[in-house]
Amino acid sequence: MEFVWPIRVYYEDTDAGGVVFYANYLRFMERARTEWLRSLGFEQDALMRDPGVLFAVRRTEVDYLTPGRFNDLLKVSSRVVQLRGATLTFEQRIVSDDDAQRELCRGRVTVACLDSDSMRPTRIPSAIREKIPATE
Repeated sequence: MEFVWPIRVYYEDTDAGGVVFYANYLRFMERARTEWLRSLGFEQDALMRDPGVLFAVRRTEVDYLTPGRFNDLLKVSSRVVQLRGATLTFEQRIVSDDDAQRELCRGRVTVACLDSDSMRPTRIPSAIREKIPATE
C-alpha cells in the first residue's frame, strides 16, 4: 500500500541555482513518513510518551534524477517494503504533481524504533505493527 503526500517547493528549499537543494529531498521524505504514521493514527510526540518509542533514520540510499524548482507541486510516495522487529524500510519516490512520469528523486530509507529513554533499539509496538500494510 502506497501513501502519497503533496509538497510545494518553497524558495527556501532551493539553492543558488534555483533548484531544490539535494538535502531537502530527505526533508520531504521525512515529512511524508511522518504523515504516513499520522494517517495510521499515531502522533510522534504521543508515541514518545506512551509507549515510549521514537523512530530514527538508520540508513538512506537516494538517487537524484531530475531537478525540482521553486513553486513546483510534487508528490512524495512512501511504501513499507520491509518490516522487522525494530526496523521499517521504506521505498520513497518524489514525482511531479502534474506528470507522475517525471521522477525527481527516489530512495530507500530504513528507520529504527528506539526506546525514548535509553535510545536503544526496541521492538516496534504491536499497535503500530498491526496497522502496517503487509509487505512483499
